Amino acid sequence: MFFFLSKTLGIMLLPANFLIGLGGLGAILLATRWAVLGRRFLIAAVLLLAIGGFSPLGNWLLYPLEQRFPPWDAARGVPDGIIILGGSIDPDLSAAHGRAALTHAADRMIAAAALARRYPNARIVFTGGNANLVSDDTAKEADYAILLFESLGIPRERLTMERRSRNTQENAEFSKALVTPKDGERWLLVTSAYHMPRSVGLFRKAGFAVEPYPVDWRVGGLADLLTFSPVAIDGLERTDIAVREWIGLTAYRATGKIDSWFPGPGPN
Repeated sequence: MFFFLSKTLGIMLLPANFLIGLGGLGAILLATRWAVLGRRFLIAAVLLLAIGGFSPLGNWLLYPLEQRFPPWDAARGVPDGIIILGGSIDPDLSAAHGRAALTHAADRMIAAAALARRYPNARIVFTGGNANLVSDDTAKEADYAILLFESLGIPRERLTMERRSRNTQENAEFSKALVTPKDGERWLLVTSAYHMPRSVGLFRKAGFAVEPYPVDWRVGGLADLLTFSPVAIDGLERTDIAVREWIGLTAYRATGKIDSWFPGPGPN
């Protein structure tokens, strides 16, 4: 049920979808006796879409997420394993073309390949199935991730692929069951910086101690908090990404799937 709601209600609540729906409802109401309400809905939708698209709103919402965990410190020593969360490969598009089709989160795969070369003895674990609400067993991220890693020179024997997970909670639970980490082992967790708080919280809940390795930043420094976007779709994308994460953190905390609303460095 939680997965179903996240792929229906959760998607409907994303700013771009919600505001387009609000504007559409307003346009319909214009032809009824509630035309005044319809005009208000339509004006509100257009104004809020403009704010989300052109203003720094998305940057403001993303910045605390991305800054929650600092870059990983290589001076701490060699890791025993590296876990890469799915989300960087479109499984259905990959199946259609017979090769890995990367998404905007491709930085996860690039960073993972670089880490694999830097630490040749570390185990490499990719966790990702198909996050679509309706899917079959023919299109899984992990199946194309292994081909991509091999093409980048990572031997197959180093790779452990988890192909059943549909969301971050399953990423954590299935990865732990697959690799059975031992006490004292050091595992890096590679995912987008904005996604790291929720990911770390879920791995902690699963009892899998990981060290955050954030990548795929969408916001630079403090100056970006005052930067307007010249292209509305770019600003709306950042706003949608940030709102999805804040909704996810709230929903996971409310249902007890994470122990802290905003997981950060340390035991919280």
